[in-house]
Amino acid sequence: MKQPIRVAVTGAAGQIGYALLFRIASGAMFGPDQPVILQCLEAPIEKALQGLSGVAMELDDCAFPLLHGIVQTSNPEEGFKDANWCLLIGAKPRGPGMERADLLKDNGKIFIEQGKVIDRVAAADARVAVVGNPANTNCMIASSQARRLPPERFTAMVRLDENRAKIQLAKKANVLVTAVTDCYIFGNHSPTMFPAFHLAKINGKPVPQVIGHHEWLRGEFCDTVGKRGAAIINARGASSAASAANALVDHVRDLVTPGKIHSVAVKSNGLYGFDPDVWAGMPVKTSADGKSYEVIKDLPMDDFAKSKIDTTNKELVGERDTVKDMLR
Repeated sequence: MKQPIRVAVTGAAGQIGYALLFRIASGAMFGPDQPVILQCLEAPIEKALQGLSGVAMELDDCAFPLLHGIVQTSNPEEGFKDANWCLLIGAKPRGPGMERADLLKDNGKIFIEQGKVIDRVAAADARVAVVGNPANTNCMIASSQARRLPPERFTAMVRLDENRAKIQLAKKANVLVTAVTDCYIFGNHSPTMFPAFHLAKINGKPVPQVIGHHEWLRGEFCDTVGKRGAAIINARGASSAASAANALVDHVRDLVTPGKIHSVAVKSNGLYGFDPDVWAGMPVKTSADGKSYEVIKDLPMDDFAKSKIDTTNKELVGERDTVKDMLR
């Protein structure tokens, strides 16, 4: 059996964390032959730590063969110590009447500290996946604190948007979701993101050719994917948790699976017209050894796609400008 890898999870007792930890321990994220040690972080609040204790008890009671240990802590130094993967889920939610700028600054403080600690104490091969919103900019903030770990080790999750786009296209075409391929997300994890339907295929044929309803694709489809999170809050009275956890499993699993092509928010380096220093969703291909990735370059963009990318890029640049004092 392989040596266990250490997986740090922040906000581990929250809704997403609760839906996620059992998937990791079962082997869904890293495979059926990869043992894990879960390093679970929570806020230094009695209720949160008590909840974490209960989650750990449940993990024990599942008797997962691949789970070789559980760390429970509110100390980031302990939680991120020697971690091979750092899954940053915990973040302050946007409250009633809160401006996005205030949310950015409040969460920025969290990700400044986490970025510094991860860079200092995590494993030499540490990789970071950010889920806590605003995920793209929080990822940029955390990466900016690092001096040992390079920017490409820091990714943010847009896989939930990709999954949402796939199922909407499948339903519209009345096919199974497995028939939908090459469905990529560009830009921010927000309503401005662009699900590039002109690149997607259904049973190997271009989506616009199969669906044919261009106004639906440009309008209702993009709006439904972009505003799906709000629709779920309105329906269930709480934000999407299980689907976010599932998307994070997909995000990490495909980043360690050779040859996988999938949507990930990475430092753009100016590709597809994005500002070079923002983290933007783009299609990447995982390397043959599963330890790195490369952005898929030069995919064709029509005028509509370019306009959508320009909009989401402006939002990302605006977020960066809001937190510019936090960047190192």
